[in-house]
Amino acid sequence: MSDFLDASVPLSQYTQAFGDTLYMVCVALFVGSVIGIPVGVLLAITRKDGLRENRIVYVVLNTVVNIVRSVPFIILMVAIMPFTRLVVHTSIGTNAAIVPLVVYVIPYIGRLIESAILEVDSGIYEAAESLGAGTIETIRYFILPEAKGSMVLALTTATIGLIGATAMAGTIGGGGIGDLAISYGYQQFDTVVILVTVVILIVIVQLVQSFGNWYARKSRHEKKG
Repeated sequence: MSDFLDASVPLSQYTQAFGDTLYMVCVALFVGSVIGIPVGVLLAITRKDGLRENRIVYVVLNTVVNIVRSVPFIILMVAIMPFTRLVVHTSIGTNAAIVPLVVYVIPYIGRLIESAILEVDSGIYEAAESLGAGTIETIRYFILPEAKGSMVLALTTATIGLIGATAMAGTIGGGGIGDLAISYGYQQFDTVVILVTVVILIVIVQLVQSFGNWYARKSRHEKKG
């Protein structure tokens, strides 16, 4: 294995890059989910004919989500550099890359969660109403459990999107596999590094997607059971 990898990039460097990518994805996904899931729920329940229709809240959230999602990630990273420096006191490195990753993934998760909740059958709302459930109870005990399988797939899609975004974060020295590919593969014309980083990314994405599909199926079977 070590003979296959170019001597200028030792195996330990690939391991470090993998660790950096995992760190960025996990932190950004966690923070993004904590904020993005409530955003998605609000979008779903405040829209027209939603559980708690509120035109002002929906229009504001919908507009913000659309604006952020319209900006390509590479441009978003540069555009919010002042905010990144304010938060982590630097605009370069792994921690700095997490800030635009979070900003990028929040509206992404929000829109996916909104779509997952909209798939919930109207009968669930009627059942909640007949039992006298309030808004919070309806969301917690009826809507979210019913939408769990779709939400798992939504978060799986968001995770894969984050993996791709971390690769682009390498353009600002964000660390991770993308930084390795750019610093050694692209700038030093090292084809081996490019091939190895591509294979690593493909394997990670396949593992994430397979796990997400399995857990979504498991969630749906548990619901039927």
